[in-house]
Amino acid sequence: MEILGATLRICVDDLEASVTFYERLTGARALRFERGGVSVAAVGCFLLMSGPESELEILRKVAATIAVEDIEEAHRVLSDLGARIIAGPVPTPVGRNLIAVHPDGSVYEYVDRRRAE
Repeated sequence: MEILGATLRICVDDLEASVTFYERLTGARALRFERGGVSVAAVGCFLLMSGPESELEILRKVAATIAVEDIEEAHRVLSDLGARIIAGPVPTPVGRNLIAVHPDGSVYEYVDRRRAE
């Protein structure tokens, strides 16, 4: 499984102010979407999230988002290595994802850019 990159997950109170800061910092435009009552803006390597505290509390448990070529391969490799898959793979607005708990207890989201077939 090839890891293509990682995205830093940041829960923010004021999404608009944060988007402005991170767009200027990275020189990239925000890609925005909503998921489960949470407003999300992807800006460069940053994933900004704002919404109800009950939702953000869950999202804060995920250390980072890791981009992979194929989520099915990631599922297989992670399982073979002893990770516990707690969600997914499921379709998202930009591809597919899963949530895995590594043997050390760290929680990561894995994503690909493939649309569900």
